[in-house]
Order: sequence, then C-alpha cells, then structure tokens
Amino acid sequence: MSIRSRRLVELSGTAAEAALSEDSVIVLPTGAIEFHGPHLPLMTDYLIADAIANASVDRAAADGLDVWVLPTLAYTKSDEHHWAPGTMWISWDTLMQTVVELGNSIAATPAKKLVFFNGHGGNLALLQVACRELRRRFGLQTFLMGATVPAGAHDGPEELGLGIHAGHSETSLVLHLRPELVDLSVAERSVPAHLADYEHIGFKKRVTFGWLSNDFSTNGTLGDPTGATAEYGAELFEAAVSDSVAAFAEIARFDAAGPSASVAPAPRS
Repeated sequence: MSIRSRRLVELSGTAAEAALSEDSVIVLPTGAIEFHGPHLPLMTDYLIADAIANASVDRAAADGLDVWVLPTLAYTKSDEHHWAPGTMWISWDTLMQTVVELGNSIAATPAKKLVFFNGHGGNLALLQVACRELRRRFGLQTFLMGATVPAGAHDGPEELGLGIHAGHSETSLVLHLRPELVDLSVAERSVPAHLADYEHIGFKKRVTFGWLSNDFSTNGTLGDPTGATAEYGAELFEAAVSDSVAAFAEIARFDAAGPSASVAPAPRS
C-alpha cells in the first residue's frame, strides 16, 4: 500500500489499521493558546509544536522511519497565564484525563509507541506523569520530548538564562514560521534579573518554584524579544527538526528491558 501522508487522521480507519504495526511511532504534539506579550500571537506554542512536529515526521518518514503524527493539542495547562487576555486553559486533571483517554485509543491500534512532542513548558510535569500512567495502564512505550532543542541553550545575549516565554528564541521562531503574526515594534524586554542572583533557585536550576507569569511582569514576556530575527529562527527550526529526526530513530529502536529480557505487557485498567 502506497501512503504519502504521515498525518494519521488523513487515512481511513481501515488504511490506518493496515499501515500501523507494533513498531510504529505515534507523535502527539502538545501546544498551548496563551498570552505571549503584545508582539506574538496567542497560538505561539501551538504553532511551534505543530510546525516542528510535522516537519520532523515528514523528514523521518522520508528516511524510512515508521512514524506518524496526530493533530496538535491546542488547549492545555496554561494556568500560569490565567490572568492574561486571550489565554485558553484547561485544568490539570482535565488535561490528564484527555491524554490518558487518547492513550487508551492509541493502545487500541497496532501501534505501541507514543511520543508527546511538547511546545509548552507548563505541560511538562503533567506529561511526565502521563507517560508512566499510560505505560502502566495500557502497556504503551511512552516518551516526552521538547519541540525545540536543547531547552535553554538558545537564550538571547541579554536574557541571563531567563528567556523562557516570548523571548529571543520563541520570537525568532515565529518570525521564521509566520512573520506576519509578529509585531516587533511593540516587543518589550522583561527579564527578572534578580533571579539570576540565586545560586540554587531558578527555572533551570536544582531548586524550582511555583510561579505565575504575572509574578514578574504584566507584559506577558519572560525574556528579551527585541533582538529576534527570522534568520535565527530558521537556524533554530532546522536544528530542532534534525535533532527530532535523530530522536525518532532512537525511539523506534528503543527497548527499555534490553534484548534478552522478556516483559509482559501491562494489564489494562
């Protein structure tokens, strides 16, 4: 059977059943719809996760990998931006129930590997828990990877390691993907520089902390988007796609138990 599309939902149910096997890798991108300052669209996290996931799956499939992509989840756990106009968020338990039920649906197909391809930091802890829940309940091999790579390595020169939201990298990526949606004339630098003085506490340090985005400012930015460029966004996009393809190849051959072990599938509950 000749199949061009790697968008699983573009196949009929019959074709999907025939195309999938236990070796198939299903990719579920997770984004968000939330305030990203005055200069970026609400769909920023959705756009980045969706674009990089689909480009990565296409390239991986062209390399011969048995990988498929589902539609990107738009509405997720964005309550850290609950105060801001345009943010569309669902509760942690609603999102958890959603991904567990989607996992149950995927487990009903021949495919046994599921990758959460995440573009929103607020989803991370929940998706880590979901990976184990789906492994235990449905026997799926589950994985969580970020849409961009590596996390935190592409801070802007004035971000002090604190460019985590609507800053240099995200703005550059959207300038590359959808430049008509970006208005740099209203971009603002908002870097909570005092946090850099803490040795142990920080977004990417040993001690993390609970926070809301308006703990730091009300402009919706945690970083410095003012120097963002489409050219840099293109570099980030290509790096993310290349790294994702390499990760998919490892996921396709991954065996946690090792070649000599025999592990019974987890019971359904």
